[in-house]
Amino acid sequence: MRPNRRSILTGLSASAAAGLLTAPAAQAAETSTTSTGTSAGGSPWVSRAADAWRSLLDHFAHDDGSGLLREQVPVGEDDPTYSYEWPFSQAHVAALDLTGIPGTGRRYRQDRQELAAAQQLYWTDASSTGLPGFASAPLPPYAGGGDLFYDDNLWVGLLDVQQHLMTGDRSALREARRISDLVDSGWDTDDSHAAPGGVFWTQAPWSSDRNTVSNMPAAQLDLRLFQITHDHRYVDRALRYLAWTNRHLRRGDGLYWDHLNLEGVVDETIWSYNQGVPVGVHVLLHQVTGERKHLAEACRIAEASLAWFVDGGRLDAHPPFFNSIWFKNLLLLESVTGGRTYRDAMAAYAERMWTTRREQDSGLFVFPDGETGGATTMLLQQAAMVQVFAVLAWKRKDHALLY
Repeated sequence: MRPNRRSILTGLSASAAAGLLTAPAAQAAETSTTSTGTSAGGSPWVSRAADAWRSLLDHFAHDDGSGLLREQVPVGEDDPTYSYEWPFSQAHVAALDLTGIPGTGRRYRQDRQELAAAQQLYWTDASSTGLPGFASAPLPPYAGGGDLFYDDNLWVGLLDVQQHLMTGDRSALREARRISDLVDSGWDTDDSHAAPGGVFWTQAPWSSDRNTVSNMPAAQLDLRLFQITHDHRYVDRALRYLAWTNRHLRRGDGLYWDHLNLEGVVDETIWSYNQGVPVGVHVLLHQVTGERKHLAEACRIAEASLAWFVDGGRLDAHPPFFNSIWFKNLLLLESVTGGRTYRDAMAAYAERMWTTRREQDSGLFVFPDGETGGATTMLLQQAAMVQVFAVLAWKRKDHALLY
């Protein structure tokens, strides 16, 4: 069984989790950037993405031919031999993002193909709803599999639709459709529950939470699937997920809380990725329906989240693997509205992380470990930084392909 994801987040202080921690002094000491978000002397993003990716492979790859990766560096005493599915999928996303870099992207195609093959080592038919999906750990002989997490599967589904949009890969589209069906099977059908409905976070018996992150990415995946297939059941699903999340987890200012349990108790943490995905959902709804109100709502959420995280000095207290998702959805919005406010904020964040978090010798991005008091690099963290640098190196028109 994969550990409760909340254990990953305990490295953040309670005040940071509540969105009350101001950014470190390094945020104020941001390096000088031009109005295009690049360092003086030209864009650094191509070389920085390559550097971060090389460091990821150097430190996290196994040499046993599996294609699987480690969980963190240095390896912890209780770490599994191979990473859990969520971190692995984010390395897979990073490789896909690298292939989108103009001119040099083709160099990463083999890496992406190898990770895509290793991704299948998590695929299982052992599901509580009877539909297959990605387990939280690799299957034998590499590990014992594990419970299915709906959000873990959704990140792969969104990766799949991005892969399809970038390359026309039909097998990726088929997998995305299977993941959509799996997630739909996780809808709460018990009317006796407080706030009935919503997709559960996981099939694991130790959690009955229904989360923003198990519902909004589901809506985003299904809207992408509708754009590709024109199958109206995907729009129906997306609207159901969106309506439930808005009813129970949206604040008045447009920001989203994390989850609620079966008793209706809400965890009011404001995480960055839980704001980004709703932005993307409303952008896609605007594209699907042609209704300007959805674009206006995407802008409202984006503006509120920028004020909360950047103007409020909270961004650097949040994990880079949440921030990368937030930023990518903001880039999707700007692919429709134009402007560069959000890209510039992303570039400033990327510059800051390069300056303050990167170890020069190893090329790893090192973050405080709140559990041990030391420092560590999680696969999730390194992969997120690769994603950030890679998409900053994309052509702006290609941001329309994100999530």
